[in-house]
Amino acid sequence: MTQTPITGGCQCGAVRYQISAALEKAHICHCRMCQKAAGNYFMPFATTDRKALTYTRGSPTWFHSCDPVRRGFCNRCGTPLMLDDTREDPIYVVLGSLDDPATCPPEYQSGTEGRYDWITQLDALPGHTTEGDGETPPQWVKEICESNHQHPDHDTENWEPKS
Repeated sequence: MTQTPITGGCQCGAVRYQISAALEKAHICHCRMCQKAAGNYFMPFATTDRKALTYTRGSPTWFHSCDPVRRGFCNRCGTPLMLDDTREDPIYVVLGSLDDPATCPPEYQSGTEGRYDWITQLDALPGHTTEGDGETPPQWVKEICESNHQHPDHDTENWEPKS
């Protein structure tokens, strides 16, 4: 469980939300539908009472990935934000869209039939920081950081996403 209020939003800042209840059932889903929706090997979620979710800037666009389930995303930058199983009361929040995703670690995995065997070997792979492990960052990293259009990980009074 996480402390409230919880805030989050999309990468460009066009959609922001606040949650006034705890997040529960944090998990990673490996099913193929979630892989496609995330453009990734899995999608991390937690549930909350839908009445506790308020959009503080903009609102998501919805895509029905199957008849009872719709997925909310930012139509400007494409960030996945929500999964809404219209048959249930809780709504699922995509954990990567939280301002502080580290506050809600996964408790279990679902859709494990779609999990790739090598996922368990990720910790053994070599790793590097974005800036190059304390060395002088490559020029391309400097250019990315200097031209960053990403919304900060906190609410802002005014924010117009850059084109």
